[in-house]
Formats: sequence, C-alpha cells, structure tokens
Amino acid sequence: MNRFKTKTTLLLALLLGCGTLTAAPAPWWKWRSKIDGALACSQTPLGEGWEKAYGPFRDARCEKLIVTR
Repeated sequence: MNRFKTKTTLLLALLLGCGTLTAAPAPWWKWRSKIDGALACSQTPLGEGWEKAYGPFRDARCEKLIVTR
C-alpha cells in the first residue's frame, strides 16, 4: 500500500510540474482610448472606452512585439 501511495504522489507531482513548464506570462497590449486616441500599455482591458490597438508584446513598455507564425 505504501509503494502505491509513493508512486501516485510522484505521478501527481510530475503532472503538475509539466503544466508549469509550459506556462507563460500574459501578453501586453497597446490600448487606444475611443475618446481622445491616447495609447496605454496593459495586460488586461481598461474598460469600455478602450480598444486594442497593437500587440501582443512581451514587455510592460509595449516595445518587444511577439512574432507568431
């Protein structure tokens, strides 16, 4: 019984570890104000008065564009 518990615990730890290896931070986006056209960099929507303008970016300054194929 003890060997089964050890193997199960090891398998669970490996499965959880695999999920964290593929995790990545959320991308950043440049958002444009619908009112005055001002730009802001954020990972999350800023509200109803904003729309996505450019992105996604790797950094919080919205300078390093993520290139996808």
